[in-house]
Amino acid sequence: VQLQASGGGLVQPGKSLTLSCIAYGSVLYINSMAWYRQRPGNQRELVARIKDIGSTTYADSVKGRFTISRAQNRVHLQMNSLQPEDTAVYYCNGDIKPVLPQGTTQFWGQGTLVTVSS
Repeated sequence: VQLQASGGGLVQPGKSLTLSCIAYGSVLYINSMAWYRQRPGNQRELVARIKDIGSTTYADSVKGRFTISRAQNRVHLQMNSLQPEDTAVYYCNGDIKPVLPQGTTQFWGQGTLVTVSS
């Protein structure tokens, strides 16, 4: 199982950006998918998670501005009203059961940099 993220870039404050991530390979079942971010000088933190039943969780700092959605093996993060403090490397995460055991159910995509600046 591998995750591939895309969609980062430079955006002005107040604008929007969408991140996407696809889980591919020997995926048997996806329990949840999520987006984390790591801001400069900070630890990686959960931004949003969507479970297999569709329930969602958001960090307080992004509630009302970010929306996570999922379609099959893809997860998207719609980010609106971006602020400079949203600048971070964003990571896709999947709690995924592979067809063949791989010793873990936690998979990570490569980070994608989001820079919010005028």
